Amino acid sequence: MTIGILAYGSLIPNPGAEIGPVTVRRIDGVETPFRVEFSRSSRVRDGAPTLVPVDRGGAKVTGAVLVLHDSVTETSAQDMLYRRERNRVGSGDRYADVDPADPDSAFLGRLDGFAGLDVVFHAALRANIEEPTPEILARLAIASAAAPSGVVDRDGIRYLMDAKQSRIVTPLMPEYECEILRRTGGRDLEEARAMALGRSR
Repeated sequence: MTIGILAYGSLIPNPGAEIGPVTVRRIDGVETPFRVEFSRSSRVRDGAPTLVPVDRGGAKVTGAVLVLHDSVTETSAQDMLYRRERNRVGSGDRYADVDPADPDSAFLGRLDGFAGLDVVFHAALRANIEEPTPEILARLAIASAAAPSGVVDRDGIRYLMDAKQSRIVTPLMPEYECEILRRTGGRDLEEARAMALGRSR
């Protein structure tokens, strides 16, 4: 059985210490079969806006499928992706232990026959920003950069920079970026992030 993981956010540049070593190849330029937007404030990223599947707004984006070694089972693939999404890599936590009543739990989606593979899993966390606007997203991103997440490159501005580098585009991204620059006075996201980090010292 061929198993893959669909990456459409931070997984593209950084699959993590568990998924990375068992990835045998990447299928680039794969469009997500669902729309995504910066509609979730991530608790494990100090509130940073992250991409999640949405029913309203958003856009289908270009991602990548990480093809896993044939020794990886469906269960272990789900467990690794779950731990990656919860920032619990190496913990031994299992996806089977997820509480479906907890809106902050990591939920995974499954695509059968996607990208020529038997099964492909993807992160499908719930949106928790009901009406995201560039102003709300910029405020959350800057605050996360000034928090501990900024020190370890897990803040919202870094997340946005990685999304841009991966050629991901959503309807809110251009104005979201402009609002970060307006609020920080940065000439680009790198400078804006450095300024936000400086505020935490």
